[in-house]
Amino acid sequence: MGSRKATESAFRRPGIGAAVTISGVPVSRRLASITLDNLGDLPSKCRRCVFWELDPVGYARAHEEGDPRLEKESWVSSVLLEWGSCGKIVYVDGVPAGYVLYAPPLYVPRSVAFPTSPVSADAVLLMTAHILDEFAGGGLGRMLVQGVAKDMTRRGVKAIEAFGDLKWSGPSCVVPANYLLAVGFKTIRQHARHPRLRLELKTALSWREDVEVALERLLGSMTPERALRLA
Repeated sequence: MGSRKATESAFRRPGIGAAVTISGVPVSRRLASITLDNLGDLPSKCRRCVFWELDPVGYARAHEEGDPRLEKESWVSSVLLEWGSCGKIVYVDGVPAGYVLYAPPLYVPRSVAFPTSPVSADAVLLMTAHILDEFAGGGLGRMLVQGVAKDMTRRGVKAIEAFGDLKWSGPSCVVPANYLLAVGFKTIRQHARHPRLRLELKTALSWREDVEVALERLLGSMTPERALRLA
């Protein structure tokens, strides 16, 4: 597997609130739960996609005879009412930069169509994620996954699972397996094309804690003057 930087560069092609810098420019970023009010902030192609939300037959019918946008809205509305938050959008300086969708497999008909199905009973399925090309490389993919992890922990979920694509080569509804591995997922069922991966939530939540501990140790060993030079 290549470096994490190479993995994120690959993932950005399909298009995955503190101040940070991107290309040396200070920006602000924040996460927001997906609702019917901000569903339109998803990329246009993703707003129309119901790959995960419908079974293969329903998916084909929606694209041939129906309106995929209405199907997407109906799915989000139903999951919000019956289960709760099912997605996150990350904004950079107020501009939508990426998103992630997730739900229990019961709400995801496509989840049973993979050779490595089913999703474990104690896990929620990370369906898909997308980072706009111009915002790639800023850690937004990891920010999205950690946002999902915190949400799921508060709701008593033990893990997040996802179907990865080991042969990903372009825009797809299935997340590249290398991206999932780079942000902490572990393969729990092997497959030549679509392995199933799992992220234990305790591991995900430790990312921020580990970073904060490391910063405290680093800054504690510096004089204030040196710390300012490195900021």
